[in-house]
Amino acid sequence: MENDAMRSIGEMARDSGLGVSALRFYDRAGVLVPARVDPATGYRWYGPGQLEEARLLVRLRRAGMPLADVRLVLAGWSGADAGLVRQLLQAHLRRLEAGLAEARAEFSAVRAHLEHRENPMSAPRTATARLTVSAPALAAALDAVRFAAGTAPELPALGGVLFDVEDGTLRLAATDRYRLAVARAAAEGYDGPRASAVVPSPLVDAMRALLDGDGRATLTLDGGQVVLESGDRQTAGRCLDHDFPDYRRLVRLPAGRRVPVGVAALRRELESGPVRTDVREEDGAPCEISVLRVTADGTVSVCDDGDEGEGRIAVNRDFLLDALTAGGGDQLVLEFGAPDAPVAVRRPADEETFSLLMPVRLDA
Repeated sequence: MENDAMRSIGEMARDSGLGVSALRFYDRAGVLVPARVDPATGYRWYGPGQLEEARLLVRLRRAGMPLADVRLVLAGWSGADAGLVRQLLQAHLRRLEAGLAEARAEFSAVRAHLEHRENPMSAPRTATARLTVSAPALAAALDAVRFAAGTAPELPALGGVLFDVEDGTLRLAATDRYRLAVARAAAEGYDGPRASAVVPSPLVDAMRALLDGDGRATLTLDGGQVVLESGDRQTAGRCLDHDFPDYRRLVRLPAGRRVPVGVAALRRELESGPVRTDVREEDGAPCEISVLRVTADGTVSVCDDGDEGEGRIAVNRDFLLDALTAGGGDQLVLEFGAPDAPVAVRRPADEETFSLLMPVRLDA
């Protein structure tokens, strides 16, 4: 078959919706093997009929079909007898329906338990607190967490930043489920009970715009209202009427291996290095991931596309770049635990300002 009747891997990625990294993965897995591989360059070429197979593959994976079944569906797709394909589709549909029924039953039990609980899920927001903080320190804390605030409309409780005051310290936290950021700033003038409020992201941005100089700022949390005063300027608004998850439980992780990194060098390697496509969609959009490894000399490197060894940790590349920026320094510390544990991005001199990134499964 002549090359002009075939698609290169780049053209196949463009036309099918599968990334180049995903096509390589499915080739290695024996699911969608190119019609021809150049023996000299190793470059992959796909036949005209394989575009339909690639698009079918996308649909099956979005439906959660296991790779073993996908392989059989593609193998039988072009055959005259579609019986096996229909059986595989029906079997997977039955699995999905059974799983959905079980999930509904479990969710009903959880909701019933929730309705009968006597205690709130988090500390009440009824306490009134008025405190002063360093304007630069509060600005730095907001910069360290704002990137992790959620935007999903179905989870309004995550659409802002938690302001949590206790024991003379203001702690901030934000999460969108896939990442969590925590920061702190010393506070003065308040020694009452713990007070907290979830400030919506637009108001957080207005507060940050106020903190463009030195000096002190005054923060007031009064039930469902928050007020920030800096100099002769003020911004105020309503807090979100939702409880925020207990971030203190979310950060209780076993200690991992801590590796100092130069931010500029790691950023260059991430931006220029190989990426893979997470074929599972995250919030409706494909996610590009970078695969990291701690080398023998104690440095962090981005793995090459063909590196399939042990000890790899995959993360959303854009999320890691955001976390490096939010870290606010030339040197940071990456902490790696188990392959399925969050990756921590820490400041060397501040243990209480950090972010956590959920890893991406490499066998997805």
